Amino acid sequence: MTTIGDRIRSLREFRDLTQEQLAERAGVHVDTIRKLEQGVRQSARINTLRALARALDAQLERLVGQPTVTQQLTDDGGLLALRDAIQDIGVIPGVLADLDLEDPPDEQAWTDSVRDATALYWRGDYSRLSGTLPLLLRDGRAVAREAPTERVWSQLALAYQLAACLATQAGHPDWAYTAVEKQLAAAARASDPLMEGMGVSTLSWVLLRQGRWEQAQDIAERKADALEPSFRKSTPNQLAVYGNLLVAAATPAARRDRHDDAVQMLITAEAAAIRSGPVRAYGTAFSLVDVRTQKVNIALAGSDGRPDEALRFSGDVNLDEISRPVHSAAYRVDVAQAQYQTGDSDGALATLLEVETEQPEWIRFQALATSTVREMLDTERRRNTPLRSLAARLGVDPAA
Repeated sequence: MTTIGDRIRSLREFRDLTQEQLAERAGVHVDTIRKLEQGVRQSARINTLRALARALDAQLERLVGQPTVTQQLTDDGGLLALRDAIQDIGVIPGVLADLDLEDPPDEQAWTDSVRDATALYWRGDYSRLSGTLPLLLRDGRAVAREAPTERVWSQLALAYQLAACLATQAGHPDWAYTAVEKQLAAAARASDPLMEGMGVSTLSWVLLRQGRWEQAQDIAERKADALEPSFRKSTPNQLAVYGNLLVAAATPAARRDRHDDAVQMLITAEAAAIRSGPVRAYGTAFSLVDVRTQKVNIALAGSDGRPDEALRFSGDVNLDEISRPVHSAAYRVDVAQAQYQTGDSDGALATLLEVETEQPEWIRFQALATSTVREMLDTERRRNTPLRSLAARLGVDPAA
């Protein structure tokens, strides 16, 4: 089985770097790299892996060997079909498109399909979504040709947002970047500045996954400033989009060790959430608990994570109030990392097993979950059968 150390060595040698040079570029101890490459250690903390990925000019997903999201393949779906639907060559100027087009589906039926696809995404059913989303995008473009109303363009923007999110989760942020471009173009046709705001929020996340932290923070912060609502006269949707942009900006700020900036953004986002109340709009959700879970996440980010602070923040989170199953799972993976880093390996394992029970497909390609399990194996003092079984199911070699 190819390990993280094997991939680090391969990328390092391809770039003609010594272990010492890589350590200096990444800001990590050379002994960490040496032990990873020798197989003495099977993983490192997620922030160390992010630093190594950046220094090697590689995506984190490639370094950790993230698997595909598709278990079952369909004739019209799958990741390659999603790529082709996003990167539609027929709309490129100068390309002679196929004019033998099928009749578009009924507008209301297609809109209902966008709603159903959104539900699949937030349930974590990415395998089914990858099978249906390519056709949904193609049908959406056909509907927009026949009925180019603002409502249709708004729904098409939502469909591209889903494509961007799924492509990012699958480890293809380059496809996601193209999808966000098309989301923003559709939002402009819909004359909807709030949809454009959600597009920028999605783009910020894509840039975050590409390791472009400064840009990810900058674009979200700028758009939040442009859309900043009047707290007295604003609508819940305006507050929700504004708050989502602040949350999007806070995450890369924390990755850049600008924790004070990140905390200030989340304080403002909390105020927006209190004013707006729980909101479901533009394919996402916004509420006070959504902001509070992000406080846990940013406490763990950066070169010096603060797991004690993360666990303290988690005391303010009521799991029952989290409306989206995938969001609940992602929050608890953060909690598991904090538990492990504070010495509570048993608690971390129990949390991860709980998440796996609820999200068995989703958890297998979450870099933080697999990284935490690798770290736990690396420091295992006695054979832990449940941990090793979980590792095997996540594709982490428990014998290494």
